Amino acid sequence: MDKPISSNDLSALVDVDRLVHEPARLMILANLYVVESADFVFLMNQVRLTWGNLSAHLTKLEEAEYLEMEKTFKGKRPNTQLRLTEKGREAFKNYTQKMKQVFNEITP
Repeated sequence: MDKPISSNDLSALVDVDRLVHEPARLMILANLYVVESADFVFLMNQVRLTWGNLSAHLTKLEEAEYLEMEKTFKGKRPNTQLRLTEKGREAFKNYTQKMKQVFNEITP
């Protein structure tokens, strides 16, 4: 018989960074965590979000100082480069550690 999950097992979830926990932002952070930087179009294709949806999530992450956006031009075309800040890297790292802790505690 499976062991029921106790409230102690899930207590770490209370402190989860909700900004990171949202699935679209989690995908964005995970993609940017493994690279030095990425351009907007590449990231949009990786996370499969619309231009507007991705833009809205990036704005929230930028406001939280989790990422930096650098807007330039390649020829006449706009180019937006995205990179995680140290604060963003730390937030993603803390999130993954906390989720591992939760999963380890509830796994029999």
